[in-house]
Amino acid sequence: MERPAALQSPEELVGGGAAALPGALAPSRLHRLLSFDETLLLGVRRFHGPWRTRLARLLTAAGDARSWTFASLVLLASMRPTGLHLGLRVAAGSSLAALLAQGLKRTLNRARPSSAIEQFEALADNPDAFSFPSGHTAAAFGVAVALAGEPFWAGPIATVLAVGIGLSRVYLGAHYPLDVAAGSVLGVAAGVLARLLVA
Repeated sequence: MERPAALQSPEELVGGGAAALPGALAPSRLHRLLSFDETLLLGVRRFHGPWRTRLARLLTAAGDARSWTFASLVLLASMRPTGLHLGLRVAAGSSLAALLAQGLKRTLNRARPSSAIEQFEALADNPDAFSFPSGHTAAAFGVAVALAGEPFWAGPIATVLAVGIGLSRVYLGAHYPLDVAAGSVLGVAAGVLARLLVA
């Protein structure tokens, strides 16, 4: 049985950094926000099923660093102007988002749900100990924004994939919904920056 979020202190919910997530919120408001965040995460478990779990794992795999590296290398290897341009944007969007996400993770130190909630088991391995923000989601949205307006429907396809990747992280129990929401905002910022760097 999970320990209800309402019985946990903000420090426990964030993993020791309650004042940092987000910094301007008073502890009582932060506690309510994180309590609601945990309730949403636990509510997602009612949708678990074999085919949904397989799909979520595929989406999560599509959003890891290896996948973005592979996609950018394939595009760059085409040696065509469009391929080079798209490859550079994929690399820039995913890399900038990952760097920003990792910096925040190691500053805020919010524990993963599997560490913070008693008897909670994630359906996927966690790449690191920190939860906020979601690096997979940040990278995916970084790529989606970087590819907006590009040929071959690259932007819309990447956006649908980004949404799926974000949902998969909550479904699999790797992240809280707030982690994914923050990751998407961070990714949008990274994608805009990538567009400026790779015009």
